[in-house]
Amino acid sequence: MLNDFTRRESAGKSRRRLKKPRSDFPLGIHQGSGYWCKKVKGRVFYFGKVADDPKGKAALEQWLDEKDDLLEGREPREITNGQTVGDLCNEFLAAKEGDVETGELGPRSWRAYHDSCAALVKVLGRNRVVTSITPANLRVLRTKLSKGRGLVALGNELTKVRSIFLFALDEKQIAIPYKKALKKPKAESIRCAKESHRSDHGDRMFQACDLRQILAEAKQPLKSMVLLAANCAFGQTDLANLPTRAVNLETGWVDFARVKTAVLSRIPLWPETIAAIREWLPSRPKAKDSADSKLLFLTVRGARWVTVSERGTPKDAVSQEFNKVLTKLGLKKKRLSFYALRHGFQTVGSRAKDDLAVNSMMGHVDNSMSARYREGGVDEDRLIAVVNFVRSWLFAGDPPALGDETTLDAAAPEPSEQTTVDNDEAPTLKLFAG
Repeated sequence: MLNDFTRRESAGKSRRRLKKPRSDFPLGIHQGSGYWCKKVKGRVFYFGKVADDPKGKAALEQWLDEKDDLLEGREPREITNGQTVGDLCNEFLAAKEGDVETGELGPRSWRAYHDSCAALVKVLGRNRVVTSITPANLRVLRTKLSKGRGLVALGNELTKVRSIFLFALDEKQIAIPYKKALKKPKAESIRCAKESHRSDHGDRMFQACDLRQILAEAKQPLKSMVLLAANCAFGQTDLANLPTRAVNLETGWVDFARVKTAVLSRIPLWPETIAAIREWLPSRPKAKDSADSKLLFLTVRGARWVTVSERGTPKDAVSQEFNKVLTKLGLKKKRLSFYALRHGFQTVGSRAKDDLAVNSMMGHVDNSMSARYREGGVDEDRLIAVVNFVRSWLFAGDPPALGDETTLDAAAPEPSEQTTVDNDEAPTLKLFAG
């Protein structure tokens, strides 16, 4: 039988507080049971006895293995041998980096794949073995991906995620049951969502009267860019990469391959567009980077209007400046942006009843059987007819058609000494004939 002194000494030892190996150690100690622990989402999880693992090395490894699952509210799965989701994503992105180096994939597209991989890791867990992924897991993934996305955007995201699992099959011979669980939205659902948006916010295009207000308010070079977008269906990236050699102000034609599709488009210019470009040229800044010296449009600092970082993060100064004009005029609406000018060209141009000519100028890829047999491009008179139709819609009063030499001379100012740019990197443009 213990005497009183021995009994008091034993009790003091049992109450001695267990301590972490360092202050920033991520796990705590449950003093009552003597276990390593961590409270996540209001629930306490245990990672072995402190007495068996006094420095917490094994407990920390277990926490790191199960961390992703616990933070996402999933029951942690036992880690077994096999390729993990994190390994798969790393190998997939490495393969895509190779495509970037060969020029087959742009940095912006690589960034989109990176974000898809990040979502995959977040939902499924970095350490989850790929072969353990179930259709139920993928249905949860699809639900998570749908948050904050419209049906079209969801479909695009699912396409990227499915490509990751297809890569697993092609490269690792790992089959994942993703097709049904990650099914893309039905076409009829997309049509219903589009119609609902139109009902709430109107068409995703500018009316002619609104576009005339924008042109009246916009300063150079935004005015020229808006006219080129309305005239030629160019997007922001197209305008940022448009070289001066592609624009012939003497003949009044643009020959340019869209950045997104690499499809060569030949488009006639309006006199208003020609006049605006000539107005812009004298104030065009000197390029900060010699690689940009042949671009038609540069910012006041001599940089590109749309840039993409090495990791694929975009910066779109065209949209920023355009949105300022929309806000000032009270025209800013949901999903109504600079790119809506392409929607306008497609919508109005189609009313000219020559879809082949419209698609040619839009730079759409034509994979039809007819395209395989068709030799040469679309006749110029058909392109001019569509562009005239859009011009008549925009400028009220049905302006005279293109091809009228008197009209063109009146619309575009005579060349003068003021239309030249006095620097070594000035673009070489053929000015419209006087």
